[in-house]
Amino acid sequence: MGNISEKVDAVSASHQTQNEEHPKKLKPCCACPETKRVRDACIIEKGEENCGDLIEAHKQCMRNAGFNI
Repeated sequence: MGNISEKVDAVSASHQTQNEEHPKKLKPCCACPETKRVRDACIIEKGEENCGDLIEAHKQCMRNAGFNI
């Protein structure tokens, strides 16, 4: 029978390894807030047809974050 702190440390290390292997999944609504904010402001002010470069930049950011866009 081991020391209780040894058991706690072992469980903690195991839990930490699991978190590293399966990081908390990022939601699409929370990804790339910088490009999303600029893109949305442009669309509101100038219309979607005039913001293609910002829309593409946001799509690329989303792809880089692991989303299939």
